Amino acid sequence: MWPFKRRGVSGFSWSSTAEEVTLGIDATGLTAIVTVVAGVERTIGASSGIGAETARVLALRGVHVIMAVIDMMDAFNVKDSILKQFPTAKVDVMKLDLSSMASVHHFADQFNSTSLPLNILINNAGICACPFMLSKDNIELQFAINYLGHFLLTNLLLENMKKTARESKIQGRIINVSSMGHRFTYPNGILFDKLNDPSSYSNWRAYGQSKLANILHVNELARRLKEDGVDITANSLHPGATVTNIYLQSPLLTGNPYISVTLWFTSD
Repeated sequence: MWPFKRRGVSGFSWSSTAEEVTLGIDATGLTAIVTVVAGVERTIGASSGIGAETARVLALRGVHVIMAVIDMMDAFNVKDSILKQFPTAKVDVMKLDLSSMASVHHFADQFNSTSLPLNILINNAGICACPFMLSKDNIELQFAINYLGHFLLTNLLLENMKKTARESKIQGRIINVSSMGHRFTYPNGILFDKLNDPSSYSNWRAYGQSKLANILHVNELARRLKEDGVDITANSLHPGATVTNIYLQSPLLTGNPYISVTLWFTSD
């Protein structure tokens, strides 16, 4: 359909693919983490949908990709698929459960102990509009996975990213996958005093508040990085009308036929 083909100022359209957007980029020598989540009946993250395509195209462009996942079997299937397409690709899989702060700490400790550099952190994983549930730390699940887990992960990896940017002289990138859904949170914004209150819970508004938190987080992080003179950019994005397994909790959206694949080698 023509609206999805119309090109913007970037030269790309809604229907542009990740391979098209990154054509000509040689990212050999860079290391990226792409987060994934699973657990609420189905997964969304690097082992499916946007995360899988992100990992695939980053690997295609020469990036050493670490898929941070909870569903190891699915992730190894994605890794095998990538290696069949690009036998020289560098792809690793590490376990991460964003609903557990202990798991986030363990993942960060494991990654930092490898002495690998970290150029790119893509906080991609998320769940959408699920019924009210609590995380392993007794926090409303969407807020825990979509925001708190990524907030903690970013903080725990930040010194590694700063060191990498400083020593490599290559600008680092931190990307929070947010959503236009941030506009449809509760009327008073983030309900910090009622996060775990099932009586006031709205599945879509709770999703919106978690995505609003993603944006507020990265905006403040970007300000602090700039103020400190650190060569790392921090941005949030709306991935477009992308139909993935994140919508399996919403039968209304699972029938949407329009699929847009987007990737995040953004420039400021």
